[in-house]
Amino acid sequence: MEHFFAALTLSAGYNTALVCIGAALLGAASGAIGVFVLLRKRTLISDAVSHATLPGVALAFIIAQVYFDSGRSLPVLLFGAALSAGIGVLAVDWIKTHTRLTEDAAIGTVLSTFFAVGMVLLTIIQSMSIAGQAGLEGFLLGATSGMLKSEALTIAVAAALVGLAVVLRMKEFSLLCFDESFAAACGYNVRWLDRTLLLLLLGIVVIGLKTVGLVLIIALAIIPPVAARFWTDRVPVLVAIAAGIGASGSYIGAALSASAPNMPTGGLIVLVLFSFFVVSLLISPVRGILAAALKHYRFQHIVHLRQGLLAIAHDEPVLEPLTRSILRRGGFMGGDGQPTVKGQSEARLIERDQKLWNLYREMHPEESHALADWSLKPIGEVLPADTVRVLEQELSPHVVRGDETSRGGAA
Repeated sequence: MEHFFAALTLSAGYNTALVCIGAALLGAASGAIGVFVLLRKRTLISDAVSHATLPGVALAFIIAQVYFDSGRSLPVLLFGAALSAGIGVLAVDWIKTHTRLTEDAAIGTVLSTFFAVGMVLLTIIQSMSIAGQAGLEGFLLGATSGMLKSEALTIAVAAALVGLAVVLRMKEFSLLCFDESFAAACGYNVRWLDRTLLLLLLGIVVIGLKTVGLVLIIALAIIPPVAARFWTDRVPVLVAIAAGIGASGSYIGAALSASAPNMPTGGLIVLVLFSFFVVSLLISPVRGILAAALKHYRFQHIVHLRQGLLAIAHDEPVLEPLTRSILRRGGFMGGDGQPTVKGQSEARLIERDQKLWNLYREMHPEESHALADWSLKPIGEVLPADTVRVLEQELSPHVVRGDETSRGGAA
């Protein structure tokens, strides 16, 4: 625990601090680009991109080691990963365009094939008598404990550039995700924007290999925006929250990895991000489970209270146990089941309010349909005051005629 807090406070050494900051920048950029991948409904493509990097890493290592004796060079390995991932994306696009297969089928085909090729190449590398093989498995699950200063700087700078590109193109990406036709009508090259989005995603996947690994990099691009989606509906705020969650989760995960070198870095980062997702799922005031439960409880209370008061106004017995309990707690009904003076007074107000709502539905059927969810509130809180006055003026003759008809019928 002492080593973890030292890493968390950037006091565990220069290299550890650099790794944590680099991982945070990567997490922020991943969360930001992941928002548009999520809104674009292209989450599966990130899985294909990540798995398609493996053969590129293996081939780059073999070529660089055999011919230049620099197989462990991170820029070389990342270049190979980018090239292989780009071919994977083009393969998915070609299969989707030139065959009857759907995009998910094309992604599954490319993902499994490229990953299988990569595993075969890794097996070949292990059987070759060349140096520098150790550490390649870190590209599967991530490894920051052995990261060099130059590697951490490369990841940090690349992540910062991707994040800057997302910020500069936020408006265009938002149009692309929500209304592609309108974006095209505004003069934007939709196909180019889509390619740019995929290119940025590819960049995140490639630079995140050393930190999270190709197996789990998809989580870094998907979990932060999914967790952020519980908190807001506005795209700029969504991007900011997703970037914050990605940065925090990656920073804490990298600190945990630095304090426990034998633990997989990617797994720790994903577990931290998942904990943020669970917290968002539970306590978010917008879409969280607790907020939804509280909203349901309030709605249930309003319905039972209103129906109970209407029953009192119509001299009908209140038989529902929950309704009786709510009326008693509000002081509208006594312990003997009889309405109190307060209950009778409130019942008359609710009855008149209900009559106004019924009259509004008759006079404005289309508008009232749009306000169906508001009809449990007092009409004066929903409709303008002048509209309520008109309804009251219309309601009074109806009430008078109804009373005269009742007296005439009795006579």
